[in-house]
Amino acid sequence: MSKPVNIGMIGMGTVGEAVFNIIRERYDYLEAKIGAPIRIKKICDRKFERKKPEGIDFSLLTTEIQDVINDEEIDIVVELIGGIEPARRIILASLDKGKHVVTANKAVLANHFKEIFKKVKEKKRQVYFEASVCAGIPIIQAINEGLCPNDFEYLLGILNGTTNFILTKMEEGKDFKGALEEAKRKGFAEANASLDISGEDSVHKLSILSSIIFSTNVGLEVIHKEGIDFVDPIDVKYGMEEFGYKLKLLAIMKKTKEQVELRVCPTFIPKEHPLSDVGDEFNAVYLRGSYIGDMMFYGKGAGGYPAASAVISDIVYLARKVVQEIEEHLPYLDLKRRRLNIKDINDIETRYYVRFTTIDAPGVLAKIAKILGENSVSIASVVQKESSGLSEVPILMLTHRAKEGSFKKAITEIDRLNVVKRKTVFYRVEDERFY
Repeated sequence: MSKPVNIGMIGMGTVGEAVFNIIRERYDYLEAKIGAPIRIKKICDRKFERKKPEGIDFSLLTTEIQDVINDEEIDIVVELIGGIEPARRIILASLDKGKHVVTANKAVLANHFKEIFKKVKEKKRQVYFEASVCAGIPIIQAINEGLCPNDFEYLLGILNGTTNFILTKMEEGKDFKGALEEAKRKGFAEANASLDISGEDSVHKLSILSSIIFSTNVGLEVIHKEGIDFVDPIDVKYGMEEFGYKLKLLAIMKKTKEQVELRVCPTFIPKEHPLSDVGDEFNAVYLRGSYIGDMMFYGKGAGGYPAASAVISDIVYLARKVVQEIEEHLPYLDLKRRRLNIKDINDIETRYYVRFTTIDAPGVLAKIAKILGENSVSIASVVQKESSGLSEVPILMLTHRAKEGSFKKAITEIDRLNVVKRKTVFYRVEDERFY
């Protein structure tokens, strides 16, 4: 048996504790998988100043990050503190010291992907990050290795469990505020859930997945973002009842021969699509590859143990390389590769769900249709709800595929009509049946 592979952990929160517990519970199995014993040599967390955890040898514990980074016997540093700083410095310093790194930190990767992997190449070490996207779903290694021969035509992802839980509850009739409060009570949302609700968390994850798919750095700034904070339950209801669509916060990558579309936004999908059944806190990634065709990955996208499972899979990958004395591994991206040609959001073509709020009078629909036609937007379906004695009535509409810039121009003109009483609401629709 080879000498032990030494692990240094930085961060002992929910995921860190789960990593420690799994290694302890599955020690013999992991040793057999690696071909060498695995040993946690140091664990760093500031909270140890206040309280030391039970059941852990106190000699392993430290409150100083440098105690882990500077330990020459440590082969792999596991960074689990979250945030951008000091996580970025920890990763870079660990690489400088000749250590491999495992992280679950999507924010630091999405913001500093190029810098980190430039250091990886320079130091002939590796950073693995399976848990950074969809927690326990092994999507990173699947795309990077298992499916690497494929040219990916598109990716549709439900990458954030908090927003998916909220939208699921809104399908059941709750308003946004009530759904968010329930998500917090059940531990599916942070006290400050703004990163989730704004779509920023999903943008981070789409940036990482796209960087791997295209083997180049895909920055956050090229991904169009819209959150779910403006979603009205009435549109969730109408979309399902009138058109057979479910609303999801989708991360979307679409590739044509010359351009790439990248966006995160609330999007309607047909109830027959596999992603429509992904509910509550679950995540899923739906891919189309040139050789595999359509494939979907599904599972828990949050939680200590699902994330820890992914972290430990990375530890096992890297520990095998330590045992085999492999210095360098194939890179996740090519630092010299040309930048992608990103399609502007106003140039995309898609279908739209639209809800106009108008007065109840003859000729209203004709005025709306006229402006849409003048902007090359064709109507596929219309539902005009009865007024029930109200002065305002909703007109629901589904369009054929239209260029976004033309569609938005039409909506701006329509909203200026004196028969339109409220700002028009619209959502993009992903429905391949009409492509």
